[in-house]
Amino acid sequence: MPKYLFTYHGPGMPDGADEQAAEMAAWGEWMGTHAAAFVDVGAPVGGTKTVSADRITDGGGSNPATGYSLVDAVDIDAATAIAKGCPVTRGGGTVEVGEAFEVST
Repeated sequence: MPKYLFTYHGPGMPDGADEQAAEMAAWGEWMGTHAAAFVDVGAPVGGTKTVSADRITDGGGSNPATGYSLVDAVDIDAATAIAKGCPVTRGGGTVEVGEAFEVST
């Protein structure tokens, strides 16, 4: 089955313990609903740098990644359907969905 990389872009953790607990519960519920699809639940991403041939830029560009996950899905439409319910989208964030191809060496 193909694997898809979810790259999360958007707001970080909210301020306040109650808001943080609610956000973590929403992520747990969403991931639990799709537990069979998650190959790697991933992790949040901290500070970023963008590397090009001639320079290194702090901050990850105009839309830095804030986290990632890896899921199994039959096709990109199925992966997108899973991503659509991601809690990051409620706060104005986005989920970039891309197929992760296996490469033989």
